[in-house]
Amino acid sequence: MKFSVQRTAFIKYLTDVQRAISSKVTLEILRNIKLDLFSDGLTLTGSNADISIETIISIADEDANLQIFEEGSVALPARFFSEIVKKLPADTITIETDPNRFITKITSGSTEFSINGVDPDSFPHLPEVGATQSLQIPSDILKQVINQTVMAVSKQESRPMLMGVHLIIQDGTLLAVATDSHRLSQRKIQLDSAKDANYNIIVPGKSLDELAKMLTDSSEEIEIQIAENQILFILGHTSFYSRLLEGNYPDTERLIPATSETQVEFNASELLKAIDRASLLSHAGRSNVVKLSIDVDKQTVMISSNSPEVGMVEEALEFTNLNGNSLEISFNPDYMKEALRSFGQTQTTLSFTMALRPFTLVPTESEGDFVQLITPMRTAN
Repeated sequence: MKFSVQRTAFIKYLTDVQRAISSKVTLEILRNIKLDLFSDGLTLTGSNADISIETIISIADEDANLQIFEEGSVALPARFFSEIVKKLPADTITIETDPNRFITKITSGSTEFSINGVDPDSFPHLPEVGATQSLQIPSDILKQVINQTVMAVSKQESRPMLMGVHLIIQDGTLLAVATDSHRLSQRKIQLDSAKDANYNIIVPGKSLDELAKMLTDSSEEIEIQIAENQILFILGHTSFYSRLLEGNYPDTERLIPATSETQVEFNASELLKAIDRASLLSHAGRSNVVKLSIDVDKQTVMISSNSPEVGMVEEALEFTNLNGNSLEISFNPDYMKEALRSFGQTQTTLSFTMALRPFTLVPTESEGDFVQLITPMRTAN
């Protein structure tokens, strides 16, 4: 195998594939990146058993300027190979592999590295998805849905189902839900390509985290294929495979209150800043609690935090609308900050039932499409 390629473009492809490679895998071969050179392009493949990523550098890619001299394949240690490529001095690099011993020579300018590769035939084959149906969704919308839900995925391995995002696709609608039992995030979008589709799956949060980093803020269509235990996202020249979590996701629909006793509307960005200030002291304490005090009669909303070790803070909040009943409620400020970041600069309505019941945050202008739910914290009087 022998080829030359433009280094900057090659690094971009290499970075995408490396998202699927982990040093913690038990299978030694998966610490390598596989290179397959054909007459019309170079394929890079990485996998950690849960995620597999394959990307193709075509000879038609003018930025990459791929020149093919001799076809072949090799698997190279991903970490060393990547670090070498990133630090090479010249704009063009040449890679040549001995087909018998897999020793690979990497040349750039006056610099030459030689690293030991391994037999590419020992690299696992990519999953067979074999889906009969595919869906299309704009890249920017998919990225938004992931970022608005994956934050609520559980990190506790004792409840593996909650470590994923629940996707329900039916009747031309995609519903994405994640919860760690302390908070919940739900996003719904219309998906015209899913009018005849019917899927109920759980995608690992870690997979979606990595996928979101590869998605652009453009309207480029992303193709999705779903099989029994795999999901495939096709992003132009790159294929992103992820296993699916097995089992039934809890019924979360009943967790979202149908009615509320108190509603208050804020600018999400301004409320985020206030909670961020209050959390400076809450983080210094053991409980990490911020309190919201709503007085409907006086039309005031106060936020406060008290840390015996450091001190206390209290701030009057600006709001747009306030109605219902007065109440005091305590919550984890980190959950609130993550929820508010997902709203951006929009107006946000907070709805409460009782002091110890979960409350919701929704965009004021599109309440049914996006809901964040947070369970309050019980505090001593």
